[in-house]
Amino acid sequence: MSSLDPGTRTAPVKPRRASPTLEDVAALSGVSRSTVSRAINGGARVSAQTQAAIDAAIGELGFTPNRAARSLATSRADSIALVIPEPDGRVLVDPFFAMTLNGITESLKDTEVQLVLLIARQGEKEGQIIRYLRSGHVDGAIVVSHHKADALETQLADAPLPAVFIGRPWQDRDGLVFVDTDNRTGGLLAARHLVERGYRRIATVTGPADMTAAQDRTEGWRAGLAEAGLAPAGMESGQFTTEGGAAAAARLLDTNPDIDAIFAASDLMALGVLNVLRERGLSVPGDVALVGYDNHQLAASSTPGLTTVINPMIEMARRASEMLLQEIEEPGSRLEPAVYPPELVIRHSA
Repeated sequence: MSSLDPGTRTAPVKPRRASPTLEDVAALSGVSRSTVSRAINGGARVSAQTQAAIDAAIGELGFTPNRAARSLATSRADSIALVIPEPDGRVLVDPFFAMTLNGITESLKDTEVQLVLLIARQGEKEGQIIRYLRSGHVDGAIVVSHHKADALETQLADAPLPAVFIGRPWQDRDGLVFVDTDNRTGGLLAARHLVERGYRRIATVTGPADMTAAQDRTEGWRAGLAEAGLAPAGMESGQFTTEGGAAAAARLLDTNPDIDAIFAASDLMALGVLNVLRERGLSVPGDVALVGYDNHQLAASSTPGLTTVINPMIEMARRASEMLLQEIEEPGSRLEPAVYPPELVIRHSA
């Protein structure tokens, strides 16, 4: 006979319910374990109907994927890097980078892939970024705003890590996949527009000479003037910043005071040009017409509204991310470059 008071007896401990497994999800959704695994890793080669059935089973069972176990099994980090070889001061103020992040994160929203941001730091040791990329922390990289001297093209072309550039690389070689807009044609459209509006003393404020976008836009501008039998009325270069545009415009007006139109290689530079023109008592477009490049939101809100060339940054970033994920899932896909056609948006400045 027990000496315990029946009223004080404790209830038997129930065995802990085991967490649902991939096999449980597969059984409930009526597919194989491997199909469930593919669906959880981004839906590669899984039909919409099958994906829906698996999602429903996951919800019913309360299944949570084990990221650490999956990473060990697949030798993947489930992360990609966005590499911006620019100082953080510029990254924080330039809408180009915010729109790039927008496009990439939009493409990753239905995946388990995380984004790692790598920004060049002042005093950073040479090769520090590429060493990080090669260390296994990420499965691939997207590079944007690269310069000729930063060596990323050579280092990534020779590395086994999948990579996609936003912007045409300087080197034309296997292993360098990129997404870009046709910058040369964009510069051509800008010059043609100014010529068609009757302007004849057309100058330009270019971007950095060590970036392909700046080079291509300048070449297109020159070609547009040549079509009309016109010589350049002046050319000054600067960084793709408002301050760079202002400094270049000041030099340009000092040496070429009779210009009647300016093509600026970015909208931020165009805003700098606009500020200098106002400071010197010149109206836009009355005295000097102005065309930018990018079609940032600020181009429409400036006074006057800025005529500019569309640079589809969000779409390019989204496409670059999709291409990178495809190369990670299917190594050796031999992806072709994606080049978007430019389009001119006409506003009051020209």
